[in-house]
Amino acid sequence: MLERKKEIELELATLASQHNPDILSPDPSDQAASASFEDLAISLEQRQREEYDRILKALEMLAAGSYGICVDCGGDIEEKRLLVYPNASRCLACQKAYEQNVC
Repeated sequence: MLERKKEIELELATLASQHNPDILSPDPSDQAASASFEDLAISLEQRQREEYDRILKALEMLAAGSYGICVDCGGDIEEKRLLVYPNASRCLACQKAYEQNVC
């Protein structure tokens, strides 16, 4: 998780330095392309920030001794799931239920 945290920090710094919404071109197609690229960059940055926040929360849980415990049912999160998705905060059953209610 710490390695991924560092990767995301670098990616976010790179994305932040690449933001340039003030560049305007007189060509409408260039403007549309610029807007699309900016939207994509913002979307990517948002996903990176969400993952970063999940990693920070998982690290806090690790420090508090509650890492690997489902936030919904209080049961153990399978080690196999944590190996694939180290910042998981729910067991698989609770995650599926959560996604059904949210989506």
